[in-house]
Amino acid sequence: MKKFYEELVKRTELDRNNLLSIPILQSGVKGEITIAQYKEFLTQAYHHVKYTVPLLMACGSLLPEEYEWLREAIGEYIEEEMGHQEWVLNDISALGGDKEAIRVSQPNIETEVMVSYAWDTIHRVNPIGFFGMFLSLRELVLHLLHRLLNLSRKKITWATKLFLI
Repeated sequence: MKKFYEELVKRTELDRNNLLSIPILQSGVKGEITIAQYKEFLTQAYHHVKYTVPLLMACGSLLPEEYEWLREAIGEYIEEEMGHQEWVLNDISALGGDKEAIRVSQPNIETEVMVSYAWDTIHRVNPIGFFGMFLSLRELVLHLLHRLLNLSRKKITWATKLFLI
């Protein structure tokens, strides 16, 4: 598993670094993100996080037998990921947003295409291909932004009421 992860990190380095240039992440790094911007970020995060478990299930179900070790790891990770979309909705609510309205809203086209691309990669190209995108989003967009916001609490006082940080 360690070798797989190291190879995944190596092959996705350029794309993960490119994610850091996205304006919303740059605003977060600088502590200049507004509540409205962060709520919109979380709204789009919700629309892809709600598919994490179904995508992992599909990925695991399509792996060839020689990747049984990876299927077992996916199964364990699915248990950990269950309900994370509710955490995102709770943060939206903590910021004064209507989580039920977000739950029934439609994602931006970019988010919709990203999720569709993940489904297509799993079903048509190679189920293992999903992990590059998953790693990039998981490690950089969600985890890193929350960590940076946590470091910027002095500048972003509203961040103290959020669950994900």
